Amino acid sequence: MFSTTLAFASRTRPLNVVVADDVVEIQELVQHWLKDVGCAVSCASCGREVVKLMREKQIDVVITDVIMPDGDGLEVICDVKRLQPEARVLAISGGGSHLQAKDCLRFAKGLGAHGVLLKPFNREQLLDAVNLVAMR
Repeated sequence: MFSTTLAFASRTRPLNVVVADDVVEIQELVQHWLKDVGCAVSCASCGREVVKLMREKQIDVVITDVIMPDGDGLEVICDVKRLQPEARVLAISGGGSHLQAKDCLRFAKGLGAHGVLLKPFNREQLLDAVNLVAMR
């Protein structure tokens, strides 16, 4: 964990991150973890909100749940590639009623997500994944 925290601290400017998840508690937890290491974080509950944020400011990393209402994570991945192709995408999923999480993440990777993370995850796993995605 120390090396991951050190990697975030050594950046010349804060990493601009959007967290997209329809579960507010997950948004808040991920936002808390990322702010603790110096990231600037915005949250969105659906794909439409991510697009709005991308039109307002430059984003470094988008963390998106794959299954969300009103613009799912797969659409978010395509929107990021179109609107801010230099931004990196980390797809997260715990699955849904018709798809297992691993399948969701495989689809996300196939559409161009730079990294994937299976829910549930802990702080260290999230920070490691964000750090790897941001460095690529």
